[in-house]
Amino acid sequence: MTTPRTTTPRTTAAPTVHRVAPRGRGAHRTIAAAVRAAADGDEIRIAPGEYVELLVLDRAVRLLPDDGPEHAVRVLAAAPGRPVLEVTASGVRVDGLALTGQDPALPAVLAVAGGLALTGCAVSGGRVEAAGEAALTMADCRVVRAELAAVHANTSGAVRLTRVLVEDVDGTGVVVGSAADTRAEELTVRRVTGSGIRVRGRARAELRGCRISGPGRSGLLVEDDATVAAVDCRVAETGAEGVRVLGSSPRGTQEDGGVVLTGCELLRTGTDGVAVSGSGDVLLVDCRVRDGAGPGVGAEDEGRAELVDCQVERTHGSGLVARGNARLAARGTSVSGSRANGLLAGGRSRVSVAAGDVTSSTFSAVHACDDAQVTLTACRIGATPEHGIRATDRAELTVEGGRVADCGLAGVRIDTAAHARVRSLSVVRGQSGITAESTGTVVLEECDVTDAERAGISCGTGTAPVLRDCRVSGSGTAGLVIGERATPSVEGCTVRDASGSGVVVGPGAEPRITALTVARTGKNSVFVGERARGTFEECVFAGAGGDGTAFAAVHVSAGGAPVLRGCVVRDTAEDVALEKGARPVFDDCVSRGVKNAALPTGPQSALPATAGGDTAAGTSARETEAPAEDTLEDLLAELDGLAGLARVKHDVSSLVKLMRTVRRREDMGLAPPPLSRHLVFAGNPGTGKTTVARLYGRILAAVGLLERGHLVEADRSALVGEYVGHTGPKTQRVFEQARGGVLFIDEAYALSAYAGTNDFGQEAIATLVKLMEDHRDDVVVIVAGYPKEMEVFVRSNPGLASRFTRTLLFEDYGTAELVEIVEHQAAQHQYELTGPGREALAAHFAALVKDRGFGNGRAARQLFQAMTERQAYRVAELPEATAADLMTLRPEDLP
Repeated sequence: MTTPRTTTPRTTAAPTVHRVAPRGRGAHRTIAAAVRAAADGDEIRIAPGEYVELLVLDRAVRLLPDDGPEHAVRVLAAAPGRPVLEVTASGVRVDGLALTGQDPALPAVLAVAGGLALTGCAVSGGRVEAAGEAALTMADCRVVRAELAAVHANTSGAVRLTRVLVEDVDGTGVVVGSAADTRAEELTVRRVTGSGIRVRGRARAELRGCRISGPGRSGLLVEDDATVAAVDCRVAETGAEGVRVLGSSPRGTQEDGGVVLTGCELLRTGTDGVAVSGSGDVLLVDCRVRDGAGPGVGAEDEGRAELVDCQVERTHGSGLVARGNARLAARGTSVSGSRANGLLAGGRSRVSVAAGDVTSSTFSAVHACDDAQVTLTACRIGATPEHGIRATDRAELTVEGGRVADCGLAGVRIDTAAHARVRSLSVVRGQSGITAESTGTVVLEECDVTDAERAGISCGTGTAPVLRDCRVSGSGTAGLVIGERATPSVEGCTVRDASGSGVVVGPGAEPRITALTVARTGKNSVFVGERARGTFEECVFAGAGGDGTAFAAVHVSAGGAPVLRGCVVRDTAEDVALEKGARPVFDDCVSRGVKNAALPTGPQSALPATAGGDTAAGTSARETEAPAEDTLEDLLAELDGLAGLARVKHDVSSLVKLMRTVRRREDMGLAPPPLSRHLVFAGNPGTGKTTVARLYGRILAAVGLLERGHLVEADRSALVGEYVGHTGPKTQRVFEQARGGVLFIDEAYALSAYAGTNDFGQEAIATLVKLMEDHRDDVVVIVAGYPKEMEVFVRSNPGLASRFTRTLLFEDYGTAELVEIVEHQAAQHQYELTGPGREALAAHFAALVKDRGFGNGRAARQLFQAMTERQAYRVAELPEATAADLMTLRPEDLP
């Protein structure tokens, strides 16, 4: 290494130009000779050609081509083991030269002191290295065919890399070490066998708009106490992690601290998109991690990872992973399409996810195991063939708000010895709702479980969960199942519209149940198993055996000895059924509106009427008969009285005018115009589609275009059979049931949603199309469902497209319309909202998340029902309740 030379700067204003050329007068024959003759600030202009040199730049000179095309000046190292260019002085500039070393594993360009600026240069056969305290600036340069590294900034000086291309390197693209202060903009690293960029030691690196593709190892590797800030960078096609953070200092201990990625993309990584270990710390803001062969973002050991407004998509491993003692936090982040879990937390890790989406994973969307602690706040989870959320082993789960939907197994499963506190969670459409199989502490508060295929909430064998103010509706089997020897505490909960029993108490169980309401169940309100005990206090059991079968509200098996205090049985055929050996205790219990009552009876008090009618014999479709006294004016007034639906009202009114004209033509003996009366009703749940369909049939009957105008409601299960030859007759029976009226098929796209040779949905569609053609004047068919799905459904079959030419769009209700629905319900059932109550109700609806699964009018009706129940509890505590007290709904009656 050459010792730096002390020079005296020139006092002249203009630099001296020294020329280098292979021949000609007045020119140096070598670049080295020109350097020796130059002073600080001089220029050395080099004629095109090839020069074999060992250049030591110990003064502030500028080297540049004298003329010719790009890189016409080629400088080759004169000896092995030596760089072609060595810099020991400040202010050295080299422009537009091609510099080639002899040994790719050694520096081709070396700055040991001072400062070097390379502009538009091509370096090959060795790396560019800055050592000691040297400063390095590279702009519009290319470094190729190096080994170990292409650029090595092992300096405490400043390093600036702008529009630098690094490629074809047998090693790491760029290494930043020591205490280098590095800024790289639009740096491109590709086709390197090692990592793309490696930052270590106490170095600081700022990366903007950089592109790293095809590294053999990590795209970005951060080690030791280094800190990195990357903005708008892209890492793709890595051999290992997209970003690997190993043992860097935590964010906050240095000025910029840790590793911060903002607006970056990590695509198709060989393993993790981002991996943090040791004491590493990384923050991702507005980043996208997609299509990696491993997890999306993983933290282990003592590592920390935080994601803000990020997207993690289609990872081959889990989307987010925390192990060891790691800390992982995500806010406003979506995780979708993971081939494993959406979120996996193990070891003693701590994980928090707020306002995030975790959907479409192959395994459970959220899985907490070992001793992990997981907190989920206002998250949307689901669309998985397994569980939405599972906590197992000794994990601790906290859920506050949010929604779990469309899970192949349980929406939430808590098992082994896990602990869980779940509050204000909505669970919709899964094999089961919430399953508590854990011997640990489990508390469920204000949770909603809707439309589970099996049980809404299950308490496993020997468990003792606490349920407060939970609501279960539409369960395919029982609403609440209490397993063998379980001892849960159930307070203020509601079970409605279960296809099976409302509450099933397993053998030997001993629950403590207070203020439970069970309404409209297919079987018993409560089924108490053999040797089961427990207490039921201040409970209401209404509408048991809703399908017309003879099920008692309370059924007690042999050896069962429950105690019921202050309970009411309402609106059912039979209040109590006891097997031989049953020993229940009824204390101050009454029956109202019960045909065969064993309990003392009180005044009848029927439940509010519900939509839908009796089950027709031979089919599973529901039929609602149209009143005989309907007039067209009354029906149009009834339509106009519905909340909202301005667009639908206009469309129906236009159709009525059209139908009346058709009828007049027929009355005059004229041929009717070619007109399809079949309709598509497109809208989200609860927007009034069934109500309007019922009115539409009655209107057509009033106009004289339908004989009866009744409504028959059907879905896939009513039309599609289970074996060859079953579907056609089944569909025809339902169609015959609708003759003279309206056949309303909800979620009609389910007929074509199932692929495979054993599905008979297409046969049902073909049968319907033929029947609609054969009986075009006898039946009006309305297909209904979500807008996009209905559009795809109608286009899926030419016969459907030609028969369903008109779509009515049912828009979501606004806040004012939802309040109007509640007020209408209140007036129907002799309740009144106070002014403050109306304002609180409007604020409640305005704050609700109205996503695809929002219930619209159904949600408003359910809320009214909940308000009346809470009002009943409130009024019950008044010493002397007046009629006004019994009729008034106040803000405090809102859930």
